[in-house]
Amino acid sequence: MHQFNLTGKVAIVTGGYGHLGSAMVRALLSANAQVVVAGRSKEKYEQKFTPDERLRLAFMQIDITSEESIGSFFEDVKAKFGRVDILVNNAHTARGNSQEAMSESDWAYTMDGVVGSVHRCVKAVIPIMKEQQSGKIINITSMYGLVSPDFGMYKGDDCEKYTNPPHYGAAKAAMNQLTRYFAVLLGPHGICVNAISPGPFPKPEIQAANPKFVERLSRKNPLNRIGKPDDLAGVTLLLSSSASDFITGQVIQVDGGWTIW
Repeated sequence: MHQFNLTGKVAIVTGGYGHLGSAMVRALLSANAQVVVAGRSKEKYEQKFTPDERLRLAFMQIDITSEESIGSFFEDVKAKFGRVDILVNNAHTARGNSQEAMSESDWAYTMDGVVGSVHRCVKAVIPIMKEQQSGKIINITSMYGLVSPDFGMYKGDDCEKYTNPPHYGAAKAAMNQLTRYFAVLLGPHGICVNAISPGPFPKPEIQAANPKFVERLSRKNPLNRIGKPDDLAGVTLLLSSSASDFITGQVIQVDGGWTIW
């Protein structure tokens, strides 16, 4: 089990106070990593993590839509901690839902906020990891980067507002390819680049507001349930640790088997 020990490693999780990001942060924390939670809102960070957890964490602000903000962020991390061993590109920003009503600005904003932001963060961390000749980059994609949604699942019971929009899946598919590209580019420098592709992980407010929709999601995969944030802990630790030193360019589905049907 020593392979999974991250003592002395510095990990960054963008959007680390979110529904899924917080579970990844806690997983890395459990393996003794120094974890930097990166996001726009310190208030949300303080709401998500307990005072005891915050004693072991660091919060640093970042705007993933801004190249200047990203550059400053990584400079600050390097200055404070001296290195970056693990980068989890979890944050994204998006808007627009219906294809029929999709504006050009919403399309462009989401494509940039989902995949453009990952490109910018990886570009900024490359010099640090190249200097170290080591590093783990983990991109959080989606099952909808691999398969299309079943639109019948969103009909009735006030479910249309949950419809997965076209630009989100397209951007996540692009992120899968970007993962493979960077794996080839950075492999000679000892840097592994992989992706985690979550399946149905509805937020607590959706679960509370529409249990019928959650039941539909559960029936769409062989394990007959939705994902819990902690379901991402194991794969996060695997891809962050020396246990995955010979794994790169992979997109690992964590979807209850959704994409095998």
